[in-house]
Amino acid sequence: MSVTIDIAGLPAERITFAPSPLAELCMALHALSQPAHHPALTSWTTATAASLDPCLADRLLEGEFMWRSSFSDIFMAFAGIPGGTGVPAGTLAQELDVLDRLDDEQFVLAALEHCWLALYNEGGGPSPLTNPAARAKALEVAAARGPHQLEFSVRLLDDTAGVRVWMRRLLEDCDEAFFAETWKRVEPGQSADARHKTELLRRRGLPAALREVSAALSVDEGLTTITVDKMVHGTTTATDARIGSGLVFVPTNFGWPHLLVGHAPGWRPVVHYPLGTPEPVSAPGSVELLQRRMEALAHPMRMMLCRSLARAPYTTSELATVYGITAPEVSRHLAVLKKAGLMHTRRQGRYAQHQLDLGAVARIGADFIEGVLR
Repeated sequence: MSVTIDIAGLPAERITFAPSPLAELCMALHALSQPAHHPALTSWTTATAASLDPCLADRLLEGEFMWRSSFSDIFMAFAGIPGGTGVPAGTLAQELDVLDRLDDEQFVLAALEHCWLALYNEGGGPSPLTNPAARAKALEVAAARGPHQLEFSVRLLDDTAGVRVWMRRLLEDCDEAFFAETWKRVEPGQSADARHKTELLRRRGLPAALREVSAALSVDEGLTTITVDKMVHGTTTATDARIGSGLVFVPTNFGWPHLLVGHAPGWRPVVHYPLGTPEPVSAPGSVELLQRRMEALAHPMRMMLCRSLARAPYTTSELATVYGITAPEVSRHLAVLKKAGLMHTRRQGRYAQHQLDLGAVARIGADFIEGVLR
């Protein structure tokens, strides 16, 4: 399973390494909403969350699905402007200006991509702005996320212009509250990394540069296709004449363990890669529990379910729709994961939402070594 990027005929000068303040703000918001994903950022997420104005914190809850699980493409608007530069701007204000240039259709589809991720990445499906069935589906999925998400989605579809103004003001307020200081601290390191990899690309070629980005990246001998090893299928091209050629690599201090690949049709491909890899969190566990957990994760379908459950809470019906199996089949797989202590379940109104226990999964590797040496 992988995402492939067609780079056949792409000039080396169209491969860019550059920081993006707007993309980093997305990752910072994700870390605040999903601190379990980022144990190395505990001090920052705890301090930042505690210092947030309650009003700002409530506003962030309204649209958090755009950064909690789907990493909306609106935070990489530079990749979606036909005829644009195709690279990030230097400041957050400039990137917000680029975001304002997305048309309403692009903005809404990118904001609600969590509702139909597969269709979005394949460039298909009707628009919820004009199609009643697509609108109903979007609102149904939003309702499963909670009342804030449903209310926000209704506003987005009914008053797109108003929500776009609201969204820009929200991001500007985040910048004033905490991000400006954070960006001031991390931007020099990201710029230095971008310069280093640009020079590496120039002097030693693309394979060497990709190896330093991530071990999950590789390129074929003919330098025509980049492959990103991920638990998802996808294809894109860096030479689409409709949007303009180019491939951008964006570093992030807040992204680990996520390696993101933007590959929606009509958008330039973007690889958002983490800087540094913190030490894994581990704790002792019994051999019996270890065996039960490894058996639970060994099933291919349960591994696929874990991909979704690791990113955000999902209902049984949502998972059944995403993976094309019946709700009873999903329930049986979830029961195995729950028995192994790898999953949490909580109620959200009339919906039961399930999510992977990332801490328990992170301990499996260390527990295995301890188990075979005990």
